[in-house]
Amino acid sequence: MADTQLLADLISGIQTGNVVPYIGPGVLQGVVNAENGEAIPADSDSLILAMNDGKPMAPRLMYEFPRAAMNLEQKRGRKFIEKFLTRTYAETQWTQSGFHRWLTELKPNYVVDINRDTQLQQCYSQRPHILIVGLARMAGTDFRFKIYQHNGAEYSEVQQQEVDTSLPILFKPMGTPWPEANYVASDADYVDYITELMGGFAIPSFLKEYRKEKQYLFMGLRMQRDTERMVLSDIIYAAGEPSGWVMLPDANEKEKRFCAKKNLQIIDADWTALLALDKSALTSVA
Repeated sequence: MADTQLLADLISGIQTGNVVPYIGPGVLQGVVNAENGEAIPADSDSLILAMNDGKPMAPRLMYEFPRAAMNLEQKRGRKFIEKFLTRTYAETQWTQSGFHRWLTELKPNYVVDINRDTQLQQCYSQRPHILIVGLARMAGTDFRFKIYQHNGAEYSEVQQQEVDTSLPILFKPMGTPWPEANYVASDADYVDYITELMGGFAIPSFLKEYRKEKQYLFMGLRMQRDTERMVLSDIIYAAGEPSGWVMLPDANEKEKRFCAKKNLQIIDADWTALLALDKSALTSVA
């Protein structure tokens, strides 16, 4: 049972900007294809099945999506993976996520979204904001990100020195199809991205300053996959004390060890416990 006061404090922390929401595939629960009712592929297994025409791949490839994507990239080319993700997240009509509507209404200053869908961007589509998109294996630059500024109507690409840092920040490290398709997906992508993330080239300088002493609230993300854990370890660098909280029901020993190492406190509940504090928000997700 989650501590109600802690949950209320975390919501307040998001509103003040001290707590940064860090969201994973679990927050897309309940989002379905508007035409046929099929769930949006978000977690590793569902993405692999969707990418492979609904058929499971070999057990060693089913371990996680980047490994399976690397296998198909080697067979069919990198464009195959990019087209699959764009078709999935930009060319399919999905129902609107109640979680993302709820989170947007809290007006967080900074959100990290490791999903590749556009739900959060759609919620911000009439609000000026900054979008940072992760890149991989790009020639001609050391940086592994693009920055876009949204004026309340459309995106335009900007350079670091041009950013209006008073605007809320949406960070999509694994990519998005909007305003242009860029993704970190296969093993080779992650090797490149994580290398540059560790070297300081995957996060803009203004965000490195802003994130100091921030705390994080992880929602919809298990702490078992090494790839995701390496990414988050560098994204939350210079965090406060504790580094944050993880909404993680039934955490296993591997997850408990990792969270303890990263100074993350486990809350034995999922993200719906937060929305349960607001009955109208919970109804919108149901």
